[in-house]
Amino acid sequence: MKSGQGKRIIISGGGTGGHIFPAIAIANALKKLDPSTEILFVGALGRMEMERVPAAGYKIVGLDIRGIQRKSLLKNLALPFKLIGSVMKSMRIIKEFKPDAAVGVGGYASGPLLYAAGLKKLPYLVQEQNSYAGVTNKRLGKKAAKICVAFDGMEEFFPEDKIVKTGNPVRRQSVEIEGKREEAFKEFKLSPDKKTILVIGGSLGARTLNDCIITDLDRLVAADIQLIWQTGKHYYKDIERILGANYHPNVCMLEFLNRMDLAYAAADIIISRAGAGTIAELCIVGKPVILVPSPNVAEDHQTKNAKTLVQFNAAEYVADRKASRSLVNKAIALLNDDKRRKILGDSIKKLALPDADEVIAKEVLKMAGGNN
Repeated sequence: MKSGQGKRIIISGGGTGGHIFPAIAIANALKKLDPSTEILFVGALGRMEMERVPAAGYKIVGLDIRGIQRKSLLKNLALPFKLIGSVMKSMRIIKEFKPDAAVGVGGYASGPLLYAAGLKKLPYLVQEQNSYAGVTNKRLGKKAAKICVAFDGMEEFFPEDKIVKTGNPVRRQSVEIEGKREEAFKEFKLSPDKKTILVIGGSLGARTLNDCIITDLDRLVAADIQLIWQTGKHYYKDIERILGANYHPNVCMLEFLNRMDLAYAAADIIISRAGAGTIAELCIVGKPVILVPSPNVAEDHQTKNAKTLVQFNAAEYVADRKASRSLVNKAIALLNDDKRRKILGDSIKKLALPDADEVIAKEVLKMAGGNN
C-alpha cells in the first residue's frame, strides 16, 4: 500500500533539552538518509518540546501526561487517569498516522506512546541515554525491536540480543570547535593568554555550581583565571544583583550560551553536570572535565554516568554535597597540572561516538522496512 513512498516514523519523548536535542538529531539524520521520510513527534503538553520541535521544522502532537509530583501527593491522584488517557490518545495517533516504526528517547510522552506501539504490534526502538536504565525503559525494552545505548554493560537491564551500542546523538554545530579558538575569545571578550574555566549547569542552571562560583569568585580572579559561566535563566538575575553586571573583565557571565562551540573552544577545563547528552558532547570535544552530578534526577543516573567516565580515567568527579568545599580547589589544581589535563582530555576523547544520530537512524529505517 505504501510502496514507493517514504517511511513514516513517530519519535516520542522530551521534557528537557537532554531528550529533545537527540530526538531532533535522529529526525534530521532520518531525513538526510531518506528525504521522503515522514516524521511525527509526540511530546508532553506544556513541556519545552512543544516549542522546540516546531522551531526545528517538525510537527508535534501533545499528550496530557506528567511525572510523579514529589512535592504534592494530591496532584498525583490524577496520574493514573492521565496515563490511561495518554495511552488511548497514542493508540489514536498510531491509527491515524499509520507509522512504520516508533522511537522513544525518554521523557514523559515516551512511555505511553511506546506502550501503545507494543499493543498495536508496531516495531519500536528505545534510545537509552544513561549508563543506568530507568524503570520505564526496562519495561519497554522487553517488547522493543532494538535498544540503542551509549554505555557498555547494558545487558544488565535489557535483552542482550536487542542492544546496539550507538552513543547519544549530539547537536553537531555545538561540538565543531576546530580552528575557533581566536573567534571564541573575541566572542566572550576574554584574553587567549589566560587559563579559562567553562561552567555549564544546563539551560535552567545548577544552584550548586552557581553557589560554588559565587563563594570563590574572588579567589579565581586573584589567580588571574578567566570564567565563561552559564548561570541558567533561573539564577541569572539574582546573581547579577549580587555581583553586578560587570563584576570583573576575567568573568563572562551569561544566562544562556547560544554558541556552545565557542565556549568549548575557549575552555581549558569544563565544570559540568553529568546528563547523558552533555557527556556525549564532552567526549567529542575532548577537553578535561570535572563532573558534579545533579542529585535531583530519577534513580541518581547522573552519578552513575559520571562514575562510568571516572572508571576510564576520563573525568574528575565531585559529589554535589561536597562541591562547596572542594570544587574550586580541584579546578585550580587541575588548571595547574598540564599532565593531568592531557590524560583526561585524551581519555574522554577515546569514548566519543560522533555518528550516533546516523547509526540510530539506520537502525530505525531497517526496523521500519519489515512493516510495509
